[in-house]
Amino acid sequence: MERGIYVTQLLNMKNIVKDFSGITVLKGINLTVDKGEIVALLGENGAGKSTLMKIIAGVHPPSSGEIYLHGEKVTIEGPKHSQELKISIIHQEFNLIPDMTIAENIYLGREMTKAAGVIDWRKMYQDTKGVLEKVGVGYLKPDALIADCSVAERQLIEIAKALSFDSEVLIMDEPTATLNDEETNRLLELMDSLRNSGLGIIFITHRLDEVVAVADRIAVLRDGEYIGSEQVANVTKDDMVTMMVGRDIEDLFPTPSQNTDEVILEVENLAVKNRLHNVNFTLKKGEILGVAGLLGSGKADLSKALFGLYHIDKGHVKMNNKIIKNPKQAIDAGISLVTDDRKGEGLVLELSVYENLLLPFYRKLSKVGILKKAKMDQIVDKWIKDLHIKVHHPDVEVGTLSGGNQQKVVLGKWLQMNPDVLILNEPTRGIDIGAKTEIYKIMKELTDNGISILLISSEMPELLGMAHRIIVMHEGTVNGEMTAKEATQEKIFTFASGGEINDGNE
Repeated sequence: MERGIYVTQLLNMKNIVKDFSGITVLKGINLTVDKGEIVALLGENGAGKSTLMKIIAGVHPPSSGEIYLHGEKVTIEGPKHSQELKISIIHQEFNLIPDMTIAENIYLGREMTKAAGVIDWRKMYQDTKGVLEKVGVGYLKPDALIADCSVAERQLIEIAKALSFDSEVLIMDEPTATLNDEETNRLLELMDSLRNSGLGIIFITHRLDEVVAVADRIAVLRDGEYIGSEQVANVTKDDMVTMMVGRDIEDLFPTPSQNTDEVILEVENLAVKNRLHNVNFTLKKGEILGVAGLLGSGKADLSKALFGLYHIDKGHVKMNNKIIKNPKQAIDAGISLVTDDRKGEGLVLELSVYENLLLPFYRKLSKVGILKKAKMDQIVDKWIKDLHIKVHHPDVEVGTLSGGNQQKVVLGKWLQMNPDVLILNEPTRGIDIGAKTEIYKIMKELTDNGISILLISSEMPELLGMAHRIIVMHEGTVNGEMTAKEATQEKIFTFASGGEINDGNE
């Protein structure tokens, strides 16, 4: 990719400070973006990236500091003003309304009208078609419902919406988090094209391979402080990690525990209508069993079926020789599920960190209808400390935390149940490298203590680095199984694509 074509500075943020209720969360941040430049904004969860972006987007005013656009000092007075200044932000969670059309979403609140205020549908559809073509989804019809679009298409529609404002600065917050490898590559190619058309892009991601592939420069925050900026060509991924976490991470994956031959979970001929069929595998005590598969392979459905969330049409899930048919039986048998949808299924966003950490444990805490405050405080303090959850106070709403810290709350609430089997569905999605290391260490400690883990992940290095064995899902069933020593990315992909491996040709 050709980089650095333009040198005109679009955005300059100088010494940005932000205080919330007397607590300083940004401490003199500097950030510049040039025309035709992609700047990767890096940092651990809670480093201040989202707060800084909300200041650019007009959601929060800075407590102090200066913002310049094209060399002129500006005061961003709100999100609408930010858009008028040709700044657009694409959030990690989509801001599209599923029951409205693509055109209605793109021009929501600024509909094109004819005389007498009548909506000019023809003009809106024509312009929508133009911006959709710019992002590579010109095949979509402007009057199609968002609900009928795939996740990848919705991501590109968000970008199309941003381009409809004639944006000059585009902020992309974890845009590839929900995309598969092929979709991610297409998005990176689009970013390259947008850069070459003169846009300045701020790219927030935890995936350093993507930074190397597409970014010109990195800017790093740590604990609300500006650490520095470097050209991507001048730093390694290890250098980036050191800047983000303030230390070297020599061994990302700990040495696996020694698992036993004792079978603790048995899945036999499991079938769930329109989701799973003829699924067979076992999980041993102290083992990490990896589950791989492409999007739609059934691996997420498997996690819910094991936890009793789906009606089982055939076969069984047996835990310590007890049949599991519903979530209560699963929990009582010692199964815990960390869902991949932390906002929709893992947390109650309006409740506090304190309340969320205790949710599944209330039944055990209660004695004659009374909850002991001292015991609850002890539990909450333990998991905030052990999981390094960055929160100013346990009573803070969990919805205000960064994605990585929300994931740690989900993990903590289920670890408190002292499970025998822990199902982890995409446990490190959207989590920075430092937090990943912490979670991998926790997984190692759990297996050292005899807890078994079903690790469902889209990240090949995670599966290869952590699992004792790996099973691969394809179209709702297990299409392959291998030990960690036998497994390679190529073999996993072959099974995930529906292929077979001839042992004689290995």
